[in-house]
Amino acid sequence: MRLTSGAFATCCVVIEVIGVAIFIRGFFPAPVRSSARPEHGVETPAPEPLAGASSNWTMLPSPLFNKVVIVLIDALRDDFVFGSKGVKYMPYTTYLVEKGASHCFVAEAKPPTVTMPRIKERETLSPSLLVVCGDHGMSETGSHGASSTEEVSTPLILISSAFERKPGDIRHPKHVQQTDLAATLAIGLGLPIPKDSVGSLLFPVIEGKSMREQLRILHLNTLQLSKLLQENVLSYEKDPGFEQFKMAERLHGNWVKLHLEENHSDILLGLGTKVLRQYLGALKTLSLSLSTQVAHYDIYSMAVGTVMVLEVLTLFLLSTPHVLCRKAELDVPLLSPVFSLLFYLIFLVLSAIHVLVCTSSESSCYLCSLPWLAAGGVMVLVSALLCAILSALIRMVIDGTLLKKRASHPSSGWSEVDLLLLLGTVGHVLSLGASSFVEEEHQTWYFLVNTLCLALSQETCRSYFVGDDCEPQHCFHMEKGCVDIRGCNLQDSTNYNTPEPGRTGKGVSLSEAQGSCKWWTVLASPWLVLICCRLLRSLNQTGVQGAHRPDLSHWLTSSDHKVQLSGLAALSLIMIFILVQKGCSPVSKAALAMGLLGVFCYRAATGIVLFPWQLDSKVISKGIIEARFVYVFVLGILFTGIKDLLKAQVIATDFKTKTIGLWEIHSGLVLLAALILRPHNLPVLAFSLLIQTIMTKFIWKPLRHDATEITVMHYWFGQAFFYFQGNSNNIATIDISAGFVGLDTYMEVPATLLTVFGTYVGPVLWASHLVHFLSSEASNGSALSRACFCYALIGSVPVATYIVLVTSLRYHLFIWSVFSPKLLYEGMHLLVTAALCAVFTATDHTRHTRT
Repeated sequence: MRLTSGAFATCCVVIEVIGVAIFIRGFFPAPVRSSARPEHGVETPAPEPLAGASSNWTMLPSPLFNKVVIVLIDALRDDFVFGSKGVKYMPYTTYLVEKGASHCFVAEAKPPTVTMPRIKERETLSPSLLVVCGDHGMSETGSHGASSTEEVSTPLILISSAFERKPGDIRHPKHVQQTDLAATLAIGLGLPIPKDSVGSLLFPVIEGKSMREQLRILHLNTLQLSKLLQENVLSYEKDPGFEQFKMAERLHGNWVKLHLEENHSDILLGLGTKVLRQYLGALKTLSLSLSTQVAHYDIYSMAVGTVMVLEVLTLFLLSTPHVLCRKAELDVPLLSPVFSLLFYLIFLVLSAIHVLVCTSSESSCYLCSLPWLAAGGVMVLVSALLCAILSALIRMVIDGTLLKKRASHPSSGWSEVDLLLLLGTVGHVLSLGASSFVEEEHQTWYFLVNTLCLALSQETCRSYFVGDDCEPQHCFHMEKGCVDIRGCNLQDSTNYNTPEPGRTGKGVSLSEAQGSCKWWTVLASPWLVLICCRLLRSLNQTGVQGAHRPDLSHWLTSSDHKVQLSGLAALSLIMIFILVQKGCSPVSKAALAMGLLGVFCYRAATGIVLFPWQLDSKVISKGIIEARFVYVFVLGILFTGIKDLLKAQVIATDFKTKTIGLWEIHSGLVLLAALILRPHNLPVLAFSLLIQTIMTKFIWKPLRHDATEITVMHYWFGQAFFYFQGNSNNIATIDISAGFVGLDTYMEVPATLLTVFGTYVGPVLWASHLVHFLSSEASNGSALSRACFCYALIGSVPVATYIVLVTSLRYHLFIWSVFSPKLLYEGMHLLVTAALCAVFTATDHTRHTRT
């Protein structure tokens, strides 16, 4: 079965999206939540158990404290308070721990952390409570985030005059869970225990209460945990904690009956002590079961998703030599493996494993909850991919002699830019294993883009100053001849010829290279791009370390600088029109101009910018009419571009029609981006178009980079502009307002699409420019297909690597605050990549159909 490399890459990315979706569904555990939600008021507490009758005690126990003050210290390790270091650095706290009215514990932090419940402050005569605790500890080197004992052990000190302490009473800190604090504070304040709490009461806090009050409080806590267990665990009746609770409840009923009969014998005391121990044991077991359920990962779904992603990546890597060294078509070994004995054998084994896992697992599993037809489809995909990999390996062994012959006669060596693109991409992937690099990923892309500019500057300088006496590998990556760029030809992009893989092709003579561009413009272009990137870095501070620092966006968005923001927005829109209109038809030029004017009118209607004749913005609206006015022009430009593409395919007209159609689609996306981006981010869009123009005319054309290099550069710049507009790997930086531009009510599908486009506008626009740039070459039909393969490959490697890293780091303390949001971003980015690859393939199909 023969497929173009672009179609092959698109199919692989779609399968990879399915695998990542299955992995994400298994990675994020189902939250332990109570389905009981009272419609009116507070739910009446469960009555006290009583054997043979019903108790009339249905009220909550009286509160111990009237208010709580929580002192939370970042990275406070337990030995900073309880050990010798505490005497030195926290002497008063250590004194309270050793001799004061306090209870001390060592709280263990486990992911996911539970947010403390809201505290409600009752005016009674009860004493106050001071809580001193830490969120997590730290290692000996001062770092934190892993799961070592020093990093997960934190002190928990409860200080109150309600706690009695006899002289000489030495209290050693007991090991508890951080989640136990929620139930303790609720009981101490006389409030109901949060229904979703998985913690157990810290019993020393209520030791001063009477036996009946102690048992009552323990019963409420154990009952709450047992209900939570019933709603989240299918086999809850077999849980040891639930069995202990039922036993304790029966004994508690007998104790209450004896107590109401005013029996104060030793039997009552002994039975009460037994019930107390039974409740404490049940609390510990139930809390452990629920905590385990909270941190439970669907390993089976994660494993299946990981296998699918790694299989796709393996197919990509095995196909890379054929795509980059041969024609942009692949002989996909699909039909023969599907009907082979090996395929059916693998499918039967995987189906048997699936049945075994689903019938023996006591916890919930996503794949097991799917219909058998859907689960069988997943098994078919996994089996077919594995057979395809084996067939590709066998084919490589058979063709080994041919590959060796090709390798013995390489057409050219690797340039510095090639090495930079390869090592930079690999280095970025490896950096995803560190939480700090994930939080500050924007710095990685800024560094890579800046280094690329320097490498391109070095390449242009060498090509110019060395001239015709240079070595072959230094001259436009050509196999024959050298070309001087002192007189490069600034032809339209439709006349650009992308070399075949391996940089083989005809050399360009000096007479052909003479043109309108000056040598100094080529030499200065990388530095101009570098300056633009540096200016954009100052616009939006992002990440964790620098998010609080002042930047131009905060200065522009303040109410005192609305005039400056208006001028910058107007200047950016004019610059956008100048850079985009050159490749559009007259009708699209007019629509673009009206649309950009409508963008400014929309922002003026919402009061963000001002017209020159406006003194203030007292009249503010939602700007719905103005935004919809722009949407009309966006749809019109996109429709015109698609019409030209279809015309080029069906009628097989001249090549220029298709080129104009692709540029008009790019222009429509630019207009849409200008509408939904905030005004202070319009310079990001303008600089993006400016850098695309500079790179096209002064870098990619004169230096004759091949399709693979150009694709990787587009990918890098797209990622950099993702962060230039203020995005990060934190969910909080997503600008959801983009999903409501022009909408007066919430509409899920349009809002989702607009939000995704507004978030990934950088990668989308750079990919759109890549399609137009490579499609404008008529003589090389394989460039776009090869670019699609390369784009899919460099988008798949980080995802495949990251899910392996996340699986190994799933018990990391920062798994939910750092690594999990990045996983969601990678999953969505892969989905966007799949959509872009589909556009690549459709455009390439137009070319092949016309041919």
